[in-house]
Amino acid sequence: MTAKATSQATWEQDVLQAEGPVLVDFWAAWCGPCRMVAPVLDEIQAENADKITILKLNVDENPDLAMKYQVTSIPAMKVFQGGEVATTIIGAKPKFALEQDLAAFLS
Repeated sequence: MTAKATSQATWEQDVLQAEGPVLVDFWAAWCGPCRMVAPVLDEIQAENADKITILKLNVDENPDLAMKYQVTSIPAMKVFQGGEVATTIIGAKPKFALEQDLAAFLS
């Protein structure tokens, strides 16, 4: 299972109105660390599909959302809960570190 893409057009429904926590991976095709973290996020999604939704947002295709949420470096992951940013994770990390950062949402 791979993380689904979201965009400006589907943001409201996919992220702001979602039931439960949603991690949005702000990424770009040219970003090496973004490509490294993508399979890790896919694994976390597959193992925790009942607890968290993981979506990808291409910052090159959706610059307004990247600016709105103050994404200045990528990869940046933001967990939204109830339409608000609950936590922010910056940079590519190994799976165990990401799971620690997301522990409150995965338990």
